[in-house]
Amino acid sequence: MVGSVVSTVDERVPARRVFGLALPALGVLAAEPLYVLVDTAVVGHLGAVPLAGLALGGVVLSQVSTQLTFLSYGTTSRTARLHGAGRRGDAVSEGVQATWLGLALGVVLLVAGQLLAGPVVRALSGDPGAAAASVSWLRIALFGAPLILVTMAGNGWMRGVQDTTRPLRYVLLGNGISAVLCPLLVYPAGMGLEGSAVANLVAQLLSAALFVRALVKEKVPLRPRPKVMREQLGLGRDLVLRSLAFQACFVSAAAVAARTSTEAVGAHQVVLQLWTFLSLVLDSVAIAAQSLIGAALGAGSAGRAKGVATQITRYGAVFGCALCALFAALWQVLPRAFTSDPGVLGEIPHAWWFFVALQPIAGVVFALDGVLLGAGDAAFLRTATLVSAGIGFLPLIWVSLALGWGLAGIWTGLSLFMVLRLAAVVQRWRSGRWAVVGAPPARA
Repeated sequence: MVGSVVSTVDERVPARRVFGLALPALGVLAAEPLYVLVDTAVVGHLGAVPLAGLALGGVVLSQVSTQLTFLSYGTTSRTARLHGAGRRGDAVSEGVQATWLGLALGVVLLVAGQLLAGPVVRALSGDPGAAAASVSWLRIALFGAPLILVTMAGNGWMRGVQDTTRPLRYVLLGNGISAVLCPLLVYPAGMGLEGSAVANLVAQLLSAALFVRALVKEKVPLRPRPKVMREQLGLGRDLVLRSLAFQACFVSAAAVAARTSTEAVGAHQVVLQLWTFLSLVLDSVAIAAQSLIGAALGAGSAGRAKGVATQITRYGAVFGCALCALFAALWQVLPRAFTSDPGVLGEIPHAWWFFVALQPIAGVVFALDGVLLGAGDAAFLRTATLVSAGIGFLPLIWVSLALGWGLAGIWTGLSLFMVLRLAAVVQRWRSGRWAVVGAPPARA
């Protein structure tokens, strides 16, 4: 383990290095939502029931996989430290163990999903036809669960060794072939909604196979090591709890919007989808931060880690301000691209200006999330997120329901949640306590 600080002066890295990592990462993050749009467009022509079935099944599958993103984010942190210490073989070995862990968890999800698909979907849907269609789609799509998790692990270790280009190629190849295959299976082959699930499965199989091939070509030992997997699960526990806090907030927001009015639900959906898309843009910079911060700390350079943290935070603030200005200018035009309903358009401004004003805050928060994840400070992020949700978002959002504040109340809750997170991560960043140098000891 590297135990000394090589540099005490804050150092920077060239901007092209940051964006050389961030832009391919953005492509990977955007590939899945773009494929979902294609899938939705293809299935949408089958009618309302298959489309509702796809929507329900997609929500269940995405919620399950979202809770296990530690296989990418946690693996990046551990791998980057080893890469920074000049131990590429050990860094790639972390990817091997994360891949085994992904396969094991994926098999558990597959078995549990086959048993619970019917009850879960029926609990979410009041339409028996949509529920039956969704179960049919989900039972096929669940075979992709181990493959999805293998791809997450592959993204994680490759980001850690500062290779974000190959993951982009792998994901684009899988999704591209699947996008061509989907309409062929749904229509000429006559498979209907099930054809969509098979096309999804093909994409996941291709991407996962390419990541596994990349591991094999590294010529590192491929045997499973339970001790390392247990350590990865320890970091994963904190990230899963953090993710659950996010889900509790957004599910509560949807529930309160649903109890306000149909127009409020539609308006909330439009603004929330824009928020989610912009989160991907800002998260790509955070991914670059994870890789660079982990490598700097693994190399023993707290100065470089702090310099990069400052640099990334400034980038996040600048991007957030630019997005704020852009979407403020588009407030009368962009919502009409999503809906022509006068009631929904009338509700959108109640959320829109919160969404706009939050962009600079989100830019800084997401950047510092990446810094702290790269430093392996997941326990702090877990606590900060849980506290922000528990004392900020959740109480305010349910009070807004009781007092009839509507969308303004929902987005006030989200704003408080983000402000509390901002205060926490800025304080942590300025303290410097996250900049702990060193890499894990060599394993026998």
